Amino acid sequence: MTGAEGRDILDEGARKTPDRLSRRASRLLSQLTVRSDRLITEGLARADARKWHYAVLASLQDHGPGSQAELSGRSGIYRSDIVGVLNELSERDLIERAPDPTDRRRNIITISDRGSRHLRLLDKVLDDLHDELLAPLGPDERDRFVQVLTRLLDHHTRIS
Repeated sequence: MTGAEGRDILDEGARKTPDRLSRRASRLLSQLTVRSDRLITEGLARADARKWHYAVLASLQDHGPGSQAELSGRSGIYRSDIVGVLNELSERDLIERAPDPTDRRRNIITISDRGSRHLRLLDKVLDDLHDELLAPLGPDERDRFVQVLTRLLDHHTRIS
C-alpha cells in the first residue's frame, strides 16, 4: 500500500475528507480494519489458508482437543459454519476427528502433527503480515497499541 492509499483520497469534487471526520477514532479504526483484513486475508491465501483455519488450529494447539461446539465458542466461528471449516482442515489432514467416548453422537477434534507444523508456518506468515501492518510503529509503540486495543475490546465485550 502506498502512502497515498493510506491517506484519505480526493473525491471527484477534489474535496478532501473533512477534518472532523478524518480525526474520528471510529473512522480510523474502521479504515485500518479494512486494510488489515485485506492484508491478512491475502497473506494467508498465499499460504493456502484462511483466518478461520488459523483460529481453529490455534485453539486446538493452545487449549487441546474439543467438540465442534467447543471449537465454535473458542474461535468465534458460528456453529453453522464450523463444520465446513473442519471439513476443509480434515481434507488437508490438519485435524483428526474421533468419536467422543462419553457421547458417541459427537466428535472430538484434535490437531494432527501436520496441523501443528502448518500452524507454525501460519504463525510466521502472520508475524510478517503484522510487521507490515504496523511498520510505522516502533516495538514499544506496537506493544502499547496492542495493549490499548485489548483494553478497549475487553471493555466493550464486558458491557455488551
